[in-house]
Amino acid sequence: MPKEKPTPAQVDLQLRLYELRREAKLRKARDWFAQNFFVEKLEDIERLAPPNSEENAYFRMVVTYWEMVCALFDYGLLHEDFFFETTGEQYMVWVRIQPVVAGWRQQFGDPRMLHHLEEAARRYEEWRERRAPGSVEKMRQMLAAMAQGRQAR
Repeated sequence: MPKEKPTPAQVDLQLRLYELRREAKLRKARDWFAQNFFVEKLEDIERLAPPNSEENAYFRMVVTYWEMVCALFDYGLLHEDFFFETTGEQYMVWVRIQPVVAGWRQQFGDPRMLHHLEEAARRYEEWRERRAPGSVEKMRQMLAAMAQGRQAR
């Protein structure tokens, strides 16, 4: 049975989202996030990205960008295989913020805060495991090693 292909509209939307990722400020924010955002508790965010700082703007920009993209995905506007085959950054963002999401949800009284990012991460893990069993655990180990290496500096 042939695979369902992405529609031209899905391809166009994903290409537009990719163009947004290339915008200079978002690219700088993504670089900062990937290199610096390692948290275990809410207090770590205030240390890494204090309110009204450039780092806080970067952190918010990255998280809200990927929440928006994952909402489009969650609503079926992006093709699952095409999305997951061409990006994985949303998963790294989820893994990095996951330790503090419960605290945010409680703090803001919103049990669905960042729900789309969480749902996309869950689906990404399922998708990867169907294609390459064991790969999610290896990816999580790699991300944990990055965090440990950063903390050792």
